[in-house]
Amino acid sequence: MHGCFVRRFGRVEPRETALAYMRGLVAPLERKNGWTLAEEAGHGGPDRIHRLLNRIDWDADAVLDDVRGYVVEHLGDPEAVLIVDDTGFLKKGTRSAGVQRQYSGTAGRTENCQVGVFLAYATARGRTLIDRRLYLPTSWTEDRERCRAGGIGDGTGFETKTSIARAMVARAIDDGIPFRWVTADAGYGYSKGWRSELERADVFHVMATTRHDTVVTRWAVDHPVRDLFPGLPRQKWKRRSCGDGAHGRRVYDWARVEVRPWHRPDRRHWVLARRSVARPDEVSYYIAYCPADTTLDQLIRVAGSRWAVEECFQTAKQECGLDDYQVRRYDGWHRHMTLAMAAHAALTVARARELDTGKAETDPPASSTSASPRSDA
Repeated sequence: MHGCFVRRFGRVEPRETALAYMRGLVAPLERKNGWTLAEEAGHGGPDRIHRLLNRIDWDADAVLDDVRGYVVEHLGDPEAVLIVDDTGFLKKGTRSAGVQRQYSGTAGRTENCQVGVFLAYATARGRTLIDRRLYLPTSWTEDRERCRAGGIGDGTGFETKTSIARAMVARAIDDGIPFRWVTADAGYGYSKGWRSELERADVFHVMATTRHDTVVTRWAVDHPVRDLFPGLPRQKWKRRSCGDGAHGRRVYDWARVEVRPWHRPDRRHWVLARRSVARPDEVSYYIAYCPADTTLDQLIRVAGSRWAVEECFQTAKQECGLDDYQVRRYDGWHRHMTLAMAAHAALTVARARELDTGKAETDPPASSTSASPRSDA
């Protein structure tokens, strides 16, 4: 992995420090801060680590391009799913770029934290993170002096999380990342504007939404999605698993209703409902745009793949120090995240190779699956 972007550093010291930093991030250390990473690397102190993240001139976005290229080279799949989500990083104080009291999905409540928006790439062989951006609340972007102190340039203004997500997916499309689907939770999927933008680009998607969302049907222009499913015949509901969770298979009752029926004949729009088996009053909804021959099971698979980004956050934080950093500046945050994502991508590819090797060792030779003419004789 390091060899993919070593050319991005003009001098030997930052090249070596970047490699030492990634090695430290995946090392079995209780804490991964400047001192422990420096000790793991054999440095006399954390100065080289701090220079790498805060002072040496290198382009984290260019390195990220190389990381993304590495992921595509080893995991690229035209059936892949792009998944958008954000995660929180709990912080103390008010000086870290983008920090304020805001909702953190990690904590499940409002906390003093930073929030990063991420794009995950999920395939049958593995899943990892391929883009990142620190969310800046208006309490920061409306205070330019505070922004300058946090390393945020005057040209960086406020963007909603959905706007950041749209830019990430657009960038993946422009860069030719192979994928077939986009999915996100209701915080992003509720945006009709983004769904329309994806549809105009003919990008297939299954986006979670809220019960308050509305769609076009034969009966109304603004038909609430929650009103499409009461009274639906029982046989229309199918009990399916949408993948494995922390407590086993995630089994729900699923149904779909076609909407916008007068669209192009080779495409379909669906509203999906996911109903809890144990608590039937708990229903979640998704808006889907897809090829006409897409089955309900395929849509369920894409909807369920959204949990892959949660797995990425968990493993990247536990194994690659994604949330173990001591930087306050905007550029330092992106540099740390880029190197942590590079480490996570390297581990993901290594695991995929190991699984491929194990499969090759256990699969019978092709000749053993069919009798030869000689044995028949």
